[in-house]
Amino acid sequence: MNALGLSMIFKMGCLCSRDYLHINSSKYFVLEQLGQGGFSTVLLVEHSRTRKRYAVKRIVCHGREDQKVALQEVEYHKVINHPNVIPCMESSVSGSPDPVLNTTSEVLLLLPYYSRGTLAYELEVRSKMRHHLEQSEVLRMFLQICEGVKAFHEAKPVPLAHRDLKPGNVLLDIDNTPIIMDLGSVAPACVKVRGSSEAQRLQDLASERCSMPYRAPELFNVDSYCMIDQRTDIWSLGCLLYAMCYFKSPFDIVYERGDSVALAVISGTIDFPTVTPYTQDVHELISRMLRVSPMERPYIYTVIESTQEAFSKYKSVV
Repeated sequence: MNALGLSMIFKMGCLCSRDYLHINSSKYFVLEQLGQGGFSTVLLVEHSRTRKRYAVKRIVCHGREDQKVALQEVEYHKVINHPNVIPCMESSVSGSPDPVLNTTSEVLLLLPYYSRGTLAYELEVRSKMRHHLEQSEVLRMFLQICEGVKAFHEAKPVPLAHRDLKPGNVLLDIDNTPIIMDLGSVAPACVKVRGSSEAQRLQDLASERCSMPYRAPELFNVDSYCMIDQRTDIWSLGCLLYAMCYFKSPFDIVYERGDSVALAVISGTIDFPTVTPYTQDVHELISRMLRVSPMERPYIYTVIESTQEAFSKYKSVV
């Protein structure tokens, strides 16, 4: 057999051995892994017939509780319908989780693919070049993120909180439209904690599912008797806006130094660069969101209003 024939066999062999997965009646070829978290993997896939590309979130469930959480994520996608929140186009579940038999199930979520990647990637590139986003662009994007968060806080029958808002969970469309993703941390916004065991359970859940440099103070050390509400997201938005301005959350910097993030968060001390391309209005907005006491933080409606005011004021000056 000549070299061309061998080459064709190798190529056919590669095609035949490509990983693929089924979601309901459609087949998708796996192209590459886009990301991996503690509970899931995100894959870039291609529809076998249309060749259109999508992202698939694959969640492997080792027990019934894992599967329940994964299926709840699918349900949250059905509840939230907003242009700044990623939609789940289809989902499927296969297998049966049983830790005794060492079997697992798999939940797949078919999602749109955004080729530009995340806001975290954008900020990383800009950080290397020391190229800040324009203030008008920061406020425009932040306003859209807030509108997406508002959809969670207004959810029916109960308000929801995202609980893990950060640059890594914001995708960018081709026109710089921000899209909130990863609903795996979403939970009912208002939680009445009654007793130390409930407090510890919530604290453990937060440590698993809420990224430390963006986690609200009340989730680091949950009081035995308290009410947690959607203003956990407002704290995260404060950290997010700071990162949009200065490439990282103020507590990312603490973490990288090896200091205690928990102590820094609970102290509530926020430092702003003395040389900055941003106005005092932006710093004041961040500071209002980063109040240690959740009772002193604004709700999302006030954040949106303040952002709109800062945006209008800046545009009139420029």
